[in-house]
Amino acid sequence: MHNLSKDLSLSAVVAGLIAVIISYAGPLIIVFQAAREAHMPDDQVSSWIWAISIGSGLTGLLLSWRLKVPVITAWSTPGAALLVSMLPTVSLPQAIGAYIVAALIIAVLGLSGAFDKLMARLPKAIAAAMLAGILFRFGAGLFTSLSLQPVLVLAMLATYLLGKRWSPRYAIPAVLLVGCCVAAALGEFNLGAITLAVAEPIFIAPQWNWQAIVNIGLPLALVTLTGQYVPGMAVMRSSGYTTPARSIVSWTAITSALLAPFGAHGINLAAITAAICTGREAHEEPNKRYIAGIACGLFYLLMGVFGATLASVFGALPKELIAALAGLALFGAISTGLSGAMADDQQREAALITFLVTASGMSFLGLAAAFWGLIFGLVAYFVLGHTRHKAAVAQPSPSR
Repeated sequence: MHNLSKDLSLSAVVAGLIAVIISYAGPLIIVFQAAREAHMPDDQVSSWIWAISIGSGLTGLLLSWRLKVPVITAWSTPGAALLVSMLPTVSLPQAIGAYIVAALIIAVLGLSGAFDKLMARLPKAIAAAMLAGILFRFGAGLFTSLSLQPVLVLAMLATYLLGKRWSPRYAIPAVLLVGCCVAAALGEFNLGAITLAVAEPIFIAPQWNWQAIVNIGLPLALVTLTGQYVPGMAVMRSSGYTTPARSIVSWTAITSALLAPFGAHGINLAAITAAICTGREAHEEPNKRYIAGIACGLFYLLMGVFGATLASVFGALPKELIAALAGLALFGAISTGLSGAMADDQQREAALITFLVTASGMSFLGLAAAFWGLIFGLVAYFVLGHTRHKAAVAQPSPSR
C-alpha cells in the first residue's frame, strides 16, 4: 500500500479515466446495437452492462495491482459486433451457453500456454480478414443512416474527421457529444426516457445448443483471441512490458465464464484503450503506469453500478445516431483488419475469400457467415499455398 501511494500520479488516474470514457463512448455502442437488434428488455441490457463493466473493472484492477503493469481489460468489441447479427437468431439462454463455451476455450488456451502457439499457426491474414468482415456492416451502416438522418450523420462525420485531424484521442467522445446535441436540437433525443437507477444483475441459466455454440461460441472465441488479445499483447510489448500472456488470458477468461450468466459476452485484454494507459501520457516512468490500470478498473466498477442509467441514456438516442457512432468508432479496427488481410501477397486471395464470405452475412446448414468465412479462407489458404509450393519446386533452376 505504501508503494501504491508513492506511485500515485494525476496523469495516470486521468489516463485511466479517459480509457473508460472512450470505452463507453465507442465500444459500448456495439453492445446497445446488439441488444436492440435482439429486442432485449431494459433490465437485461442493464445486467449485461453491469456484468461487462464489473468484469472489466475487477480484472484490470487486480491484474494491474498484482503484476505491477498497466493491464487494461474491457469487453470484446468484435464479439459484440458478431452478436448484432447472431443474437436475434437464438434465445438468450442459448447465447449464454455459447458465451461460457467461448470463455472456457480461451481459459484452456491460456492455462495450457497454447495461446502463443495457436496464434502463431493461424494465418494472420485470415484472422484479420474475418475480423474486417464481421465489422464491415458497421462501417457501411454509417452511410446507410445518412439518407434517414442526413444532418445528424453529416455533423457526426465532420466532427470525427476534424477530431482525427486535431485530437485523435478525443475524436469519438467528441462525436458522441456533437451527435447528442444535434439529436436534441432536431427533437430526436427522448430525454423523458432517461432514468437514474442502480443496475440489478439478472441471472440467466444457460442452455446448451450446438448450433448456438458453433455459430456464436467458436467465432466469439476466435475473434476475441485475434481481435483483442493479440493486439492487446502487442500494445503491451511495444510499450516495453514483457509480462507473460498466460495469467492475463486465463484470469480474464475465467471471469468471463463466471459473469456470462449475467449477460457478459466476454472480458478480455483491451487494445485501443490500452495504448492510452501504457504510453508516456500515463507517466514518464513505465514502472509507475500500473496506477492507470488500477484507476481504469475503479472507474469501470463505478460505471457498472449505474448500468441501468446508461441503458436508459442510450435507449433515448435515435437509432441512426447509434449506427453512425458505431461505424465511426470501428473505423480504426476495420482499417487494421483490411490492411492486415491484404498485407501478404501469398495470403491475399484466401483473405479476400474470408472477408467476402464473412461480410456477406450468408448462412448455410444452420451455420453463420463468420464460421464459413474461416472455413473457406483456410481451405483456400492451404490449396493455394500447396499449389504455389509445388509450382516453385517444379520450376527448373536457371543454368549457370
